[in-house]
Amino acid sequence: MHPLSPAAAAAMDFSQNSLFGYMEDLQELTIIERPVRRSLKTPEEIERLTVDEDLSDIERAVYLLSAGQDIQGTSVIANLPLLMRQNPAETLRRVLPKVRDALHVAGVEMQLTAAVSFLTILQDESVSVHTYAHSFLQVILLNLDHRDAGVSNAWLETLLSVIEVLPKDTLRHEILNPLVSKAQLSQTVQSRLVSCKILGKLTNKFDALAIKREILPLVKSLCQDVEYEVRSCMCRQLENIAQGIGTELTKSVVLPELIELSRDEGSSVRLAAFETLVNLLDIFDTDDRSQTILPVVKSFCEKSFKADESILISLSFHLGKLCHGLYGIFTPDQHLRFLEFYKKLCTLGLQQENGHNENQIPPQILEQEKKYISVRKNCAYNFPAMIVFVDPKNFHMELYSTFFCLCHDPEVPVRYTIAICFYEVSKLLNSGVYLIHKELITLLQDESLEVLDALIDHLPEILELMSTGGESSVQENKLSSLPDLVPALTAAEQRAAASLKWRTHEKLLQKYACLPQVISSDQIYYRFLQRMFTIMMTNNVLPVQKAASRTLCIFLRYNRKQEQRHEVIQKLIEQLGQGKSYWNRLRFLDTCEFIIEIFSKSFFCKYFFLPAIELTHDPVANVRMKLCYLLPKVKSTLKIPADKHLLQQLEMCVRKLLCQEKDKDVLAIVKRTVLELDRMEMSMDAFQKKFYEKDLLDQEKEREELLLLEMEQLEKEKQQNDGRPMSDKTFEKKRRDSKTPTSLPKSLPIPVPGSSSATPSTSKEIKKSKLIRSQSFNNQAFHAKYGNLDKCTTSKSSTAAYTPSVSGLSKTSMISLTDDSFRTRNTNSAPSSFSSNTSLPSTSRGTGNSVDPKSSGSKDTQPRKATLKSRKSNP
Repeated sequence: MHPLSPAAAAAMDFSQNSLFGYMEDLQELTIIERPVRRSLKTPEEIERLTVDEDLSDIERAVYLLSAGQDIQGTSVIANLPLLMRQNPAETLRRVLPKVRDALHVAGVEMQLTAAVSFLTILQDESVSVHTYAHSFLQVILLNLDHRDAGVSNAWLETLLSVIEVLPKDTLRHEILNPLVSKAQLSQTVQSRLVSCKILGKLTNKFDALAIKREILPLVKSLCQDVEYEVRSCMCRQLENIAQGIGTELTKSVVLPELIELSRDEGSSVRLAAFETLVNLLDIFDTDDRSQTILPVVKSFCEKSFKADESILISLSFHLGKLCHGLYGIFTPDQHLRFLEFYKKLCTLGLQQENGHNENQIPPQILEQEKKYISVRKNCAYNFPAMIVFVDPKNFHMELYSTFFCLCHDPEVPVRYTIAICFYEVSKLLNSGVYLIHKELITLLQDESLEVLDALIDHLPEILELMSTGGESSVQENKLSSLPDLVPALTAAEQRAAASLKWRTHEKLLQKYACLPQVISSDQIYYRFLQRMFTIMMTNNVLPVQKAASRTLCIFLRYNRKQEQRHEVIQKLIEQLGQGKSYWNRLRFLDTCEFIIEIFSKSFFCKYFFLPAIELTHDPVANVRMKLCYLLPKVKSTLKIPADKHLLQQLEMCVRKLLCQEKDKDVLAIVKRTVLELDRMEMSMDAFQKKFYEKDLLDQEKEREELLLLEMEQLEKEKQQNDGRPMSDKTFEKKRRDSKTPTSLPKSLPIPVPGSSSATPSTSKEIKKSKLIRSQSFNNQAFHAKYGNLDKCTTSKSSTAAYTPSVSGLSKTSMISLTDDSFRTRNTNSAPSSFSSNTSLPSTSRGTGNSVDPKSSGSKDTQPRKATLKSRKSNP
């Protein structure tokens, strides 16, 4: 044995001193518990709190408000909206008078609860406006002057909402007329502050003449109040008043008051006047802006650095709106001054960075630095507006250095804000977006995940602008101008994966679905696709796994090389669909759902149909259950008569589930699925009217898949001829030329099954399809390592490990490999890859016995009482 360390020996010291210490600790715990025991209710208190259960809701409310304790009265008032909905007449007659009496002596909690309940009753419209005004308005007005500021503000918010619905006569008699006395200097400051806010709300309810005669005199009086809080409050209401009285009265009455308040001795009053002037810039004409407002703004900006930092915070927040409102009246010198002022604000506080420990900095300095951070954050918020102010053409000379500083700011809130604005900046720069490539990489590599999360909200749009240079045409080389993009994107994903913020990781993976439009197919295959596999196999967060699965399917959809596509398909089937972990097999079914959504029906049927329905024999009930939910979507990918044999395979699997399933939950879902499958109508090879739009979309998907094969063949021919790869521009042009329009004219004829006639466009498409097949897949065969793919399309089905060779493939397998991967189905016969002797890949997991092709589709080997009815299953 090893000797105990000194620390361990001290921990196990049971000496007399140590025991006395433990006893003292226990006594302290006993003292702590005593108040808890004393707080328990005595039998007498419980008796007083007990209410007869036979009382109705109204009677119980009246009793509790009359004889109950405060907490019981507060509970009744909180339930007052419910009583009003159930029995409004009795509530108004019996309960509301008790509420009025209780509020006279109520505490803060009951007052706040009553204010919220009265507002809820108004919003619920439990009674008419007239009844509400008669019953509740006086209670609200009476409690406005409560000595507690929080209670007074709560009742004020309720009153302001009530003013919106009251008629003019009621407003004039019940609110406006008493307001004349409440706004006098003899009243309390709280009363005058309440009057200011009520006046601002009343202006929207009266015409300009009534406002001029009854409200404006009170406004002028409050603007000249002796208390700066009242002047500031009234100044902030001038914006609402100006919108109610119109432009002329605003110029003659409101503007002079604002100019006078902008010179007030109180800094908060001057700040309120400045913000109100900025918000009212659209009302004033050019002369008022240049002659009256501009001098005030200049003076305010010049004095801002000498004033409190809170003024700088407000100024930096409104600077973008201010420059936009005064744009066009600045002289060149004034324009330059405001621009320099903005640049100075963007670096405010950075010059004082000294690297000292925060514990050594005085608290007032720390508070000042926090305000400086707010200023720079507001500057980042206004950066798009400043680009408009200087003109995007002058961005590099005037604002690039400032943008660089904001992207490299030491504080996260500043970088977070500029990351939010990055997309707007990119749009404004348009063809000059290349100037901020490095800043995009910097923000993608930012150490803070908050910055990355803000940037990726518009990452697809940003990358599209970056790759196209702000223009609609596609560049020849997408990566030529963004050499560091791929490493930055991969590093960003790894940082998100290593953190606990899985929502950021999920969002990033979802946004990576745009990469096929931005970078090359090979870059995606070698740098991103394997990473998606790893996330699907190893990540523990289900939404992240699903996001990786969907993005992988999109990568596969736009992959330009057939060999790579088949390798990905093989890995999906072997590592997920036939994986040892049931969790991987569940993710395979998620992937199948995404394949059905993204790819054409023929693609799914060719590669994923049989591996999917093979999971009906999975030993785990959850896998079988998930497959049952997916079966209707699987059946929707079939077309009759071409996929008749696949339909038979599906019916056989469902019959086996009905007869052999032992799990009651799975069996219940199977029975519901059978009914849903039975109600489904099968789509035909030819276009049908009811499925016309879906068939048209599927045809477009299939055409683009064929186009990928054609592009690959052309690229190979081009490389053989001159050794140069085909450009993405040529590929995009061919894709656009062959793309089917999403909305066709109504006069377009719909082909009828069995009809020998066809439109010229249809015959052209058939010729084009044949030409593509002849160009793309004539005399081609895959390497032996892709032989496992034949499990999806041939009768080979064994879970024992074996390595097929090309010479060992059956004739059917060779046909499926030499034929094109996305063959357009023949309406007269089934595809060769799904011939009549096709069987399921395997009947059970973990066995080495293969299924007999002859008996797998035989009806004699299946119980006869479990049948699946499928409409239009036979041609």
